[in-house]
Amino acid sequence: MQTLPLAVNGTLMRGLELNSNLQTVGATFLRETKTKPIYRLWSINDRYPAMLQVSHGGNAIALEIWQVPTTSLGQILLQEPPGLCIGKVSLQDDKQVLGVLAESILCENQREITQWGGWRAYIQQIKGNLT
Repeated sequence: MQTLPLAVNGTLMRGLELNSNLQTVGATFLRETKTKPIYRLWSINDRYPAMLQVSHGGNAIALEIWQVPTTSLGQILLQEPPGLCIGKVSLQDDKQVLGVLAESILCENQREITQWGGWRAYIQQIKGNLT
């Protein structure tokens, strides 16, 4: 079976809401890493993140790399929330892999959360403010 690495930065990560979408197709967790500092991140109604590559004002964003069967990539994408797509993501080690990105319109009028450096850090902050 052919596989490819896929970078995920939100609810597909281990222990989060949509991680079963990866596990169901036989994807395997490889490692945690970060992007190059050329991305910005938004919270879409505090339900999932949206990451965009930018020319300035970016940050390194925490993500996970999963090894995914190539025949399952479409299935995974179709289960993602509307406005998310697959594109090339630049990692801190100068490698590029396919990853989950956002269409820019999705981020309009949403809360930017780039300063937290990742979805997990942001949702931990939200939980801390609720207690």
